[in-house]
Amino acid sequence: MWVKQISIFLENKSGRLAAVTRLLADHGFNIRALSIADTSDFGILRLIVNDPARAYQVLKDAGFTVSETEVLAVEMPDRPGGLAGVLDLLNEAGINIEYLYAFVSKSAENALVLLKVENLEKAAGVLTANGVTIQGHNIVHQI
Repeated sequence: MWVKQISIFLENKSGRLAAVTRLLADHGFNIRALSIADTSDFGILRLIVNDPARAYQVLKDAGFTVSETEVLAVEMPDRPGGLAGVLDLLNEAGINIEYLYAFVSKSAENALVLLKVENLEKAAGVLTANGVTIQGHNIVHQI
């Protein structure tokens, strides 16, 4: 039910992001979603790719510091208040959100939000009990 996310530690200097994206492109990976958080010295690049296990190994073999994390891919209406409704449900259940990033699917009817939460099982249970769709690992081929 969870989506595998690849996180890459990058020095905050010219060319590091380009090097990662070039490496992935050269090995045939499709980046489906990404987010980058940075400080003055380093950044964390978070990616959803079409083959996370192989991407992890390619990046590791190339000398990058990389980790794999499970996140929720939550589907919601792409309209004002769609995200607020989902976040209200999690807040009412006492579930902390560590970070999130969003994108609109190709259909443009729904948005997908990738959520890193403290408790994936509890969050998924709360959301699905309230009619919210959680996408599985196959989502990387649909977006």
